[in-house]
Formats: sequence, C-alpha cells, structure tokens
Amino acid sequence: MGTELSKIRMEPREPLASEVSRRLIDYLMSGEVQPGERIPSERQLTELLGVNRPTVREAIKSLGFLGLVEIRQSSGTYFRGPDSDVLYRLFELGLVLGERGAEDLLRARAELEVVVAGLAATERDEAGVELLRERLAAMRDAPDAEFAEADTAFHAAIADVCGNVVLRDMLKGIRAMIQRGWIHRTVPTRSRRVAYDDHVPIFEAIERADEAAARQAMADHMAGATERLRAALAAGDA
Repeated sequence: MGTELSKIRMEPREPLASEVSRRLIDYLMSGEVQPGERIPSERQLTELLGVNRPTVREAIKSLGFLGLVEIRQSSGTYFRGPDSDVLYRLFELGLVLGERGAEDLLRARAELEVVVAGLAATERDEAGVELLRERLAAMRDAPDAEFAEADTAFHAAIADVCGNVVLRDMLKGIRAMIQRGWIHRTVPTRSRRVAYDDHVPIFEAIERADEAAARQAMADHMAGATERLRAALAAGDA
C-alpha cells in the first residue's frame, strides 16, 4: 500500500482531532479507498492511529460535514469520493482544523488579491473601469452598517474585471470562508475614511492600466487587512 495509517506523533498545539482528520483525508485522497467503499471502523482507526475513540469520532464527523464521507447508522462510514462539491469544501478545512490552516488561508487570500489586481489592470476595459468607479463610490457613500459589504463588492468587481473565472471563484470562496470563520470574532477596524482611502490607489492604478502599481497598492492594502484578521485569530485562541 502506498499510503498507510500509522500512529500519530503529535506536534505542540495541534488539536488531536485535527491531525486525525488530516491523516484520514490524505488516506482517502491517495487512491487506496475507492468511492463507495467502507473505511475502517472507529475501533480499527483507534488502533491504527493510536488515539482514543472520541477523537476518531470527532474527526469522522468533520469529514462528514465536509461531505467527504457518508456515515450510515449500524453500517459504517463510506468514502463518497472527491466530487467537485467535496473538493471545494475541503478548502474550508483550514478554518475547521485550526490556527495553521486559518493562517494559510489568510496568506492565500492576500496573494490572490494581489495577482487579481495586477490582471485587472492589464485586462480592464471601459466597462470594467466604470464598474470599479461605481463600486468605489458606493464604498464612499455607504452607511456605516453597509460599508463592509461595499468593501467586499469592490474587491469582487476587481476579480470580475481580471477576466479569470478560476481566480474569481477561488477568491469568492476564500472570502466566504473567512467571513464565516470570523463571524463571531471582533476584527479590529480602522476609520471608514482610512479604509476607503486604501482602495483609491488600487482603482487609479487599474484605471490607468498600471499592473505594477495595482499589485503594489493591493499588497499595501492586504498587509493591513491580513494583520487585523490575524489579530482576531490570536484573540480567539487566547
């Protein structure tokens, strides 16, 4: 067998159920188990992985939530297979599994936003520039309660203008995951004026088709945004 289940050696601060989930995902996605096949029982996994049964049960529940496995009462747990919906939900695993996954998600979002801003500067047309101008104005004029939504809409418009549907959809999914992940956390914010001003150079660089300036302006903006989300993550773990 190319991928085998063996006892877990824990690293500091890694939740045990998270590591079990990671190990099971690697095992299921390796090709050793075919879609529709039953995976080892909780008792067998407890012995193979060297962990307690409640931990295995929690990990399997997480995989069931993601849609990777189907839990059948009195029958066992079955691998559903990596269809497109399952693969998309696996991106959510970072927030399910804890700090490292969430940190990686923040970094991925920041990098993708920079790439998309650069592409938008090279691919934009007059309609795209007008869309961004409207979204920027909507941020400026939005009531306080709607400012965050207007901010997100501006970023979504940049992804539309970039012309790459894969990057657009990846960013949309990542933003949704972050919003769900931090919905019960307090994210430090700056004044509306400062937040709005952050976006003006991004728009202006895209408007004049300056790829390097668009990437730099977005990188500057994302540095602050990422730090605020990272602070919320640290506060949640405290």
